[in-house]
Amino acid sequence: MTRVGILDLGLSNLFSIRAALARLGAEPLVEHRPGREIDALVFPGVGNFSEAAARLEGLREELIDFARSGRPFLGICLGMQILFEESEEGPGRGLGLYGGKVRLLGARGKIPHMGWNTIIPVRNVPILEGVEPGEWVYFMHSYAPRPAEESVVLALTNYGGDEFPSVVGSANLFGTQFHPEKSGPTGRKILKNFLRLAKT
Repeated sequence: MTRVGILDLGLSNLFSIRAALARLGAEPLVEHRPGREIDALVFPGVGNFSEAAARLEGLREELIDFARSGRPFLGICLGMQILFEESEEGPGRGLGLYGGKVRLLGARGKIPHMGWNTIIPVRNVPILEGVEPGEWVYFMHSYAPRPAEESVVLALTNYGGDEFPSVVGSANLFGTQFHPEKSGPTGRKILKNFLRLAKT
């Protein structure tokens, strides 16, 4: 059974992601730091970038080491944003695993962007296997990363005329701006693909 650590910084209700991973046959383990005995790590988060950055200070090197270990690492929503260097939302350092800055959505629609929207995969990668252009996923955010390297953008979403990366990734490190655990069949496909990567 795949052992998946769920990082708990007190920034998210972990019930949904725990339940989603368990339904897919994984063993979800809530962790306050990345344990050595896990096969993969999920970093969920809802809330403020500065608060998350402050709570990371004692864990920064451990998380960077985990990302470099080759084991799959998935950041969800705020957990995706914290993979980058900094955010317009406030002061604080992200993990800097990807270059670029998190910026306020420039949409002509209501902020926050909350509810269902579509994703358009732009690269054929294992994490998005079986996901077709135009599938629906669930968002809840006001900011989105703008990667320095276009090559890490795996899928895009358009909201009110603002096109932003909704999935990023390279090697074993991934991020989704939406919540796969709340995204029905498409979210299940992405989480299943993530677990499959943990077995390879």
